[in-house]
Amino acid sequence: MKAAFQGVHGAYSEVAARTLLGKHTATMPCDQFSDVFNAVESGRASCGIVPIENSLAGSIHQNYDLLLAHNLHIIGEFHLRIEHVLAAHPMATVRSLRLVRSHPQALAQCSKFLERHPHLHPEAYFDTAGAALSIKESGARDIAAIASSYAAELYGLTILRRNLENERHNFTRFLLISRKPWQPKKRVACKCSIAFRPITNIPGILFRILGVFSLRDIDLLKIESRPDPRSPFEYLFYIDLVGSPRDARVTKALDHLQEVVTEYRLLGVYPMGKGTMYGTTGGRTTLRIKNS
Repeated sequence: MKAAFQGVHGAYSEVAARTLLGKHTATMPCDQFSDVFNAVESGRASCGIVPIENSLAGSIHQNYDLLLAHNLHIIGEFHLRIEHVLAAHPMATVRSLRLVRSHPQALAQCSKFLERHPHLHPEAYFDTAGAALSIKESGARDIAAIASSYAAELYGLTILRRNLENERHNFTRFLLISRKPWQPKKRVACKCSIAFRPITNIPGILFRILGVFSLRDIDLLKIESRPDPRSPFEYLFYIDLVGSPRDARVTKALDHLQEVVTEYRLLGVYPMGKGTMYGTTGGRTTLRIKNS
């Protein structure tokens, strides 16, 4: 099995893939999120793992759009605690550093640490793991990276500080995508992700849509809207709900939903994710994926 992810080796996406699928999973780094989807769709990778939302920064809208643009299925999810470390050359010290580089979002998430160390000039980089790799390749002793502990270990860097992030409740939710859908199993808590375009010009249409689920006591976990590129100022909606089409009430709700929308797509049914967010320590849902 080979899992595609965006970034270089050591990226948080690779950490999520190895935690969810097992540490011996082969991984395929990709430059862009679209490359991950293309690798899975073409069969060059068995599956792909992409971030869909962060508990602090919000949704990754590009990946919502890519879910609709490709004929793939969500088959799993994982909530990864984002723990930033300060990684540098083994001979470096915090005082000897003059610059720290990382992805702009990671720098923003560690702003309080940087305020306490004004001699560290922040430098934006394309990727957290890429920043760690650049220090290994250059051998610089006055530059550090903010990255994962896995990236630091992978590239032989020393961890000078841990838990740099401003907020401890910093989690990223990752989705596992595949060419083949996952088949729901008994006694496995499931989630279902759908996308749809409501019928326009009907007063209260969103109220009617939400009523489809409310009347059947179905728990909605996430509602996301995205502009429809084919029609200015009209929107596509994404919903995550508890349950699967194996449940009669979910099937009835989805059938009812299709009566009040013009487009509908089931993006995936998958086991409800596990991770430190759920009170486990390194817990994971292990999924087996067969090649097409």
